[in-house]
Amino acid sequence: MTQLPTLTQKKLGLVIDLDTCVGCHACVISCKGWNTENYGAPLSDQDPYGADPSGTFLNRVHSYEVQPAQGDAQLIHFPKSCLHCEDAPCVTVCPTGASYKRVEDGIVLVNESDCIGCGLCAWACPYGAREMDAAEGVMKKCTLCVDRIYNENLPEVDREPSCVRTCPSNARHFGDLGDPDSDVSKLVAERGGMDLMPEQGTKPVNQYLPPRLKDRLAQDDEQIDILAPYLEPVATEAKGFLNWLDKTLEKL
Repeated sequence: MTQLPTLTQKKLGLVIDLDTCVGCHACVISCKGWNTENYGAPLSDQDPYGADPSGTFLNRVHSYEVQPAQGDAQLIHFPKSCLHCEDAPCVTVCPTGASYKRVEDGIVLVNESDCIGCGLCAWACPYGAREMDAAEGVMKKCTLCVDRIYNENLPEVDREPSCVRTCPSNARHFGDLGDPDSDVSKLVAERGGMDLMPEQGTKPVNQYLPPRLKDRLAQDDEQIDILAPYLEPVATEAKGFLNWLDKTLEKL
């Protein structure tokens, strides 16, 4: 069984803002594209255009309608991938040592050449963040785009996970959550970032920023016509050419 490091030099991870995620799935597509063309074995698809398609994804977005204690129901888009837990059960359960957590940055990875596809790590993960690739027979998971963030051949602006770089609503943030002065740590402190399923005791590095209550536009007994401002007449009396045309048409 693989041992977890007692301490990591950094805690690289994601902060996901559930208040601004619009559920566009751009992060899903960019993740699929980058990881199919680069790191490790490709993310295969089975019968993608048939009646029963399936495939391997390292990041998925689920949508839920929730009813807050106060206010109206909200549609929440919930992205989910590996949370790179400090106490990662997927690592300690691995019989070959293929799953491991890096000391230098805390990223949890899979050495695919040592993976035997037993699936124990998927059973141990309480978040369902690991997926078996049907074509390759190895376990796949989010790598935080380790091949991007340290790649000096890329421009500095691109040295972040593909999902973060692609997000159009700036709902995804990347950084060192072990540094209290980092931008992501300050964001978590300011917005009350939270662990996913803390009762599992895995100490996930990734954090979620909770959705905020939406402002009410009207009282329950009021209705708002959002098109009304655009339907108001621009002018009440025709002038110039339009005035002449109006009078001419009246004589016909």
